[in-house]
Amino acid sequence: MKNFKKPLFLPSRGSFKNFRLKILIFISVISLSACVNVKKATYFNDIPDSEFKSRFENMESVIRENDLLSISVSSPNPEATEVFNASNVSVTQTSTATGTTTQASGYLVDHEGFIRFPFLGTLKAAGKTKQELREEITKELVDRKLLLEPIVDIRYLNYRVSVLGEVKDPSVLTIPSEKVTLLEALGLAGDLTVYAKRDNILLIREEDNVKKLVRLDLTSDEIFTSPYYNLKSNDIIYVEANKSKVASTSRVNQWLPIIISSLSLAVIAFDRFL
Repeated sequence: MKNFKKPLFLPSRGSFKNFRLKILIFISVISLSACVNVKKATYFNDIPDSEFKSRFENMESVIRENDLLSISVSSPNPEATEVFNASNVSVTQTSTATGTTTQASGYLVDHEGFIRFPFLGTLKAAGKTKQELREEITKELVDRKLLLEPIVDIRYLNYRVSVLGEVKDPSVLTIPSEKVTLLEALGLAGDLTVYAKRDNILLIREEDNVKKLVRLDLTSDEIFTSPYYNLKSNDIIYVEANKSKVASTSRVNQWLPIIISSLSLAVIAFDRFL
């Protein structure tokens, strides 16, 4: 039987081992570069046991145009009170924080800031807090001798915040309790994804027709003492994607799995052939 020599184009076993080692190093580097930094993907890094005083001052929002208000009136005379609770004429559908859809009827603040209330006529609502409007309605009912010892309750029917960007469920959340923190809103939106930029959360808030843009850092304990930790109605939260997300969606990274698979197949083929 004749002895066949190896084709000249095949590398020696020693050079092939070096080639295979380089391929394995290349694959490892690519794999590690695609990983997300674990520290950047967690909240409140290295924060010890602490206590923080909550800041709730000036948290009550003022009523604005297009707000939808629920105004209910009660008194010792239910029959006399009934007429004041019969004119909730504006009906709207809203999505709640739990994902359900509800219908709500209330008093819609018009573009000039007024509502129309039974027997009291047109009342200025925009620019006032709920307490101020409640005290005004109560005083008018007593002064005009329409009701004895009336109790007026006012609630927002469109108290909502919007959570956008790198969260599991970007959505507009209706908050029935009229009180929500930044962390609670993120939780209701399904929490941040692993690709979220936790140290640069953008909060957009409009007050007195002026939009404020504030950057918040969820990796620092300063978030608990921030005046923006407690959200207001119509706040918008935008979560930016980090560099890992941007890189993973680039055209180059779309080809990397194919390149790595091809190189791995080449290693296996050379190994078996030699």
